[in-house]
Amino acid sequence: MGVTAGDFVIVQAVHQDAPKADGNWWMGQVLGCDGGFRDPMVNTMLQVSDVDDGFIHWVNGDEVKHIVRSLDGLQLGSHECYQWSKGY
Repeated sequence: MGVTAGDFVIVQAVHQDAPKADGNWWMGQVLGCDGGFRDPMVNTMLQVSDVDDGFIHWVNGDEVKHIVRSLDGLQLGSHECYQWSKGY
């Protein structure tokens, strides 16, 4: 997928408990990633903070429709998405 921590993403949720008033899409900032079981280098689940309300959601990578690269002074590709280690 190529998403990194700090990137902003447009998420179009397939299933949502409480749909937003403006539709079923929202914008968030990626906090971290969790790799897949078959290929740990593929980001299947992302932890994303909603820019509107600050809530943190786990998002399936298939729900990410667009990646907006962060422009915080860091060069693109200089910060990889943090992979959480499985503690179990």
